[in-house]
Amino acid sequence: MALAVILIQGGIRDIIMTGEPLWEVKLIELITPIIGGGLLGGCIALILNRLRKSHP
Repeated sequence: MALAVILIQGGIRDIIMTGEPLWEVKLIELITPIIGGGLLGGCIALILNRLRKSHP
């Protein structure tokens, strides 16, 4: 989960620091926050799934 947050934070920071409009940002710069967001969503889904199973 920490890796996902770091990927999102670092990717968004890189996009903001470029100073270019979002539509001119290269795809490679957008991959990091996209992967981080997917990883974070997966972690949250696993945590919620375990919580749901532990409380009948």
